[in-house]
Amino acid sequence: MSEYLTVRCPVCRRAHRYTLPSYPCACGAPVAPPLDRHRPAVPVAHRAWQEEWVTVRCAACGLPGEWPRPELGCPCGTSLRIPVAEDRTAAAPDGLVRDAVAAAERYLRRLGYRDLRRTGHRLPSGVWLRGHGVLAQVDPAALPATERDVECLWLAALAESRRGVHFSRAGHADGARARGDALGVPLFLIDRDGVPRPVNQAADGLDATGA
Repeated sequence: MSEYLTVRCPVCRRAHRYTLPSYPCACGAPVAPPLDRHRPAVPVAHRAWQEEWVTVRCAACGLPGEWPRPELGCPCGTSLRIPVAEDRTAAAPDGLVRDAVAAAERYLRRLGYRDLRRTGHRLPSGVWLRGHGVLAQVDPAALPATERDVECLWLAALAESRRGVHFSRAGHADGARARGDALGVPLFLIDRDGVPRPVNQAADGLDATGA
């Protein structure tokens, strides 16, 4: 049964029953942020991208992922941010570096790509990073990236006249590597230390020459 919480709007004092939605982890298990029942919901005064997401670790596979922070819209027009018990969420098991998106962003900046920004939504298979001349997909899943992942990135980058680059925390399946070679898509493995490592010829070239 989905977790729920009684939420009272501090502006109009209406009480609402909020049911927490769940999202599918890459492993297929449902994931939902743990609610904090000891703190009240607060109105959203302003929005910032980094505040729209909460990191939650999947109870089934241990993979942390970024999910939309719970909110509730009150009929009075107030958007309420639902309190989340974040101290139970994002600690990475075994001391592994899990922030794959930040690692990929740092690496691309080192290569010379500027104006990098994350898109305003999270994809089931990762997060987009867009910059001048580049479209990167960062996949923090516990399973290797697939051939379809590489093909979808290539098509998206082609449509935007950018260079597609793929980062994966769990590596790439053999079919994905072969497709990356055929399409000229650089593929990188983000290792246990959070360092992107080239895994195909296109990635070796990009690592050597930069943007």
